[in-house]
Amino acid sequence: MKKKLVSMILATAMVAATLVGCGNNGSSQTTAPAAEAPAADAEAPAADAEAPAAEAPAAGGGKVGVAMPTKDLQRWNQDGANMQKELEAAGYEVDLQYASNDIQTQVSQIENMINSGCQVLVIASIEGDSLGTVLEQAKEKNIPVIAYDRLIMNSDAVSYYATFDNYMVGTKQGEYIRDHLDLDNADGPFNIELTTGDPGDNNARFFFGGAMDVLQPYIDSGKLVVKSGQTEFEAVATANWSTETAQARMDSIVSANYADGTQLHACLCSNDSTALGVANSLEANYTGEWPIITGQDCDIASVKNMIAGKQSMSIFKDTRTLASKVVEMVDAIMKGGDAPVNDTKSYDNGTGIIPSYLCEPVFADINNYKELLIDSGYYTEADLQ
Repeated sequence: MKKKLVSMILATAMVAATLVGCGNNGSSQTTAPAAEAPAADAEAPAADAEAPAAEAPAAGGGKVGVAMPTKDLQRWNQDGANMQKELEAAGYEVDLQYASNDIQTQVSQIENMINSGCQVLVIASIEGDSLGTVLEQAKEKNIPVIAYDRLIMNSDAVSYYATFDNYMVGTKQGEYIRDHLDLDNADGPFNIELTTGDPGDNNARFFFGGAMDVLQPYIDSGKLVVKSGQTEFEAVATANWSTETAQARMDSIVSANYADGTQLHACLCSNDSTALGVANSLEANYTGEWPIITGQDCDIASVKNMIAGKQSMSIFKDTRTLASKVVEMVDAIMKGGDAPVNDTKSYDNGTGIIPSYLCEPVFADINNYKELLIDSGYYTEADLQ
């Protein structure tokens, strides 16, 4: 089913990667403008970028560019901080940039990383199709590119992809709703509304597709009913994963379909920022029994909502695990080898299959969040007060 979903979403052209020393969560945005790097500096760093990776010291050394989309979402701050900490501990210099969800800013930042001597780029793109031109510069200088969490589309400069299993994220959300409504045994019908993420984030389609592969049969049979009628990806997508946009859309859905006390049984939300918007809307406008609400990332605000009974679950993607894997990948590349991967079939970016490393997500809810989030040291008790 996963292959079917991927083939429906992505192009199927197969092109061999030509980068030197190459081998492999989409959610993508911007930081402070970084276009001021003098053009005169472009040539000297290129020599560093083109130096054989095998010459890097065995104990580490070299410069790694890390481009994150935005500081507006908690998870990107954690991803960037975890990666910087681990890369520096491994002996690498790190140029970490956030792009404030502005594509041109991210392009300028990556350009500066290329021209300042970065030997590997780790990029969480804002918009998957926006980086082709700047990544041609990386390709010309033999700088390997690791797409981080969000697949960079339509560029043969992408060497690897590191992420969580994004299709599995969606299936776990769908299965949670299925199991907690007991859809295989209960009579129904049950009302559900759907909210996913940014249409420019390739991961959003995997999240939504995985969940809908679980839920669609129940919608088709009439056991699940989407009273708003909004079931297509384009109709339920949320630009920039915005809490405010998700809340405004849910306000309209509640007003049109649930203001008379009609029961809403479940809300599929692909991540925590959209789940927060849905929960805020329901708190202000909905008078029925509280529905199941899914999420992803275990953001502090959503974990607090989970504890308070306002969000049912959130997919936990331990960014420490992903950061550690990316450090392994960078280290292998810097030493002239191939990065470790565990998937060579699923992710076609339009130029061919990108070798990928997929970490497995788990879900947290009221029953296990202490074990997953506090006992593991991801949060403290005080963080969730």
